[in-house]
Amino acid sequence: MQRGDTLYSIALAFGQDHRDLARWNGIEDPSRLAVGQLLRVEPPAAAAAVVPVAPVAAAQPTPLPPATAGAAAGASGAAAAPSVQAPAGTPTAPGSATLPAATPPLPAAAAGGATSVAPAAAASAPSAATANGAAQLGPWLWPAEGKLIEGFHETRNKGIDIAGKEGDPVVAAADGQVVYSGSGLRGYGNLVILKHGEDFISAYAHNRSILVKQGQSVRRGQRIAELGRTDADVPKLHFEIRQQGKPIDPLGLLPKR
Repeated sequence: MQRGDTLYSIALAFGQDHRDLARWNGIEDPSRLAVGQLLRVEPPAAAAAVVPVAPVAAAQPTPLPPATAGAAAGASGAAAAPSVQAPAGTPTAPGSATLPAATPPLPAAAAGGATSVAPAAAASAPSAATANGAAQLGPWLWPAEGKLIEGFHETRNKGIDIAGKEGDPVVAAADGQVVYSGSGLRGYGNLVILKHGEDFISAYAHNRSILVKQGQSVRRGQRIAELGRTDADVPKLHFEIRQQGKPIDPLGLLPKR
């Protein structure tokens, strides 16, 4: 890891639950990580992949290189752009997956085209347990006011895309804490990740500017960013919700429009 990485951003990028990463790497306090160390991002029983420390160049919506095999330990966090490498074979191209799924990392939803696309039939609706867990956080809000232009799909898009104009407000969908704020995850541009309780995180990508800082508590409806087109062909917000590291369809939790 390098400065700016957090356990949550690494878990998000590799489609894992942050609690699993902590367990696999013997991390008791996720807030105390060490710059220059490596993280195991696959179960010890698997051919272990690690996250090497490598400076990130200007964020480009291109696939991340495969990580070297081996074991690892610890990591670090403070302001700077994280650069992590995906396990071999993990799809990361912006058009192939969004926020890391339980398998693919979280590249931005397919860039370009503002044509309206209805949520795919293959998209999985949140389970009753998911809905009940999310309900404990209170009503969820749409993070932006624009038109839905890309729906959730289990393999093609791990979230939804919402059209808008540059500078439009992006708000927190639920009460939470900022666990990542930066531009170090390739394909997402300026990205904010919020933690909601122990089980949920939400991610807000392609922002023009970010208005919150890591560690900050935010309230539902609070403005956290300005919509933009960083690492995207058109202005839009890419929005994802994950439960215990697994992407779920945000439309199952957001109010009907």
